[in-house]
Amino acid sequence: MFNKPLCGIDEAGRGPLAGSLVMAGVVLGASMEDAGLMDSKKLTEKKREALYEMIVKNTRFHIVSFSAAEIDTWGLSKCLQKGLQSIQEHLPQCDYLFDGNSTFGAKQINTMVKADEKIAEVSAASILAKVTRDREMKALAKKYPQYGFEKHKGYGTREHIQALRTHDRCEVHRRTFRIKELDELSLFKF
Repeated sequence: MFNKPLCGIDEAGRGPLAGSLVMAGVVLGASMEDAGLMDSKKLTEKKREALYEMIVKNTRFHIVSFSAAEIDTWGLSKCLQKGLQSIQEHLPQCDYLFDGNSTFGAKQINTMVKADEKIAEVSAASILAKVTRDREMKALAKKYPQYGFEKHKGYGTREHIQALRTHDRCEVHRRTFRIKELDELSLFKF
């Protein structure tokens, strides 16, 4: 199926109400073949952190991040396209496999649904993207403790929605994301 080294690509943070979209591309080395790589969502935080360190030390990789403001400006699809292109530029001469079913207009990208569960390179990318984003959300929790980012990582949980009712959005919230549970008119202050 692939003639060149395989670069697995995945993202974290497509759906949250706050924080960045993080994308990672990984080309594995032989030393990572038996590392126990799997979809980041199926690993404990401790295991993800340990694998993250192994991946960073033993692979070629590229991580790209788009802020909430960039997502609001360009939209998710354009950010995903730019991220795929950035990974191709930084990890050239590979075959590229992105988890999911869309290339978002990027050329020479293969897709596979649930590739993060099936292909080690994509699993590694999943781990890099998730750990990078989780670390960001923990740091943002210190700056904005009223939102509980360290717990829900910016996703639309009941706790996060309640914090938004009380405190409104802050600068790391995606203003273009609609929140059904809230009266949007009270949240958008123009």
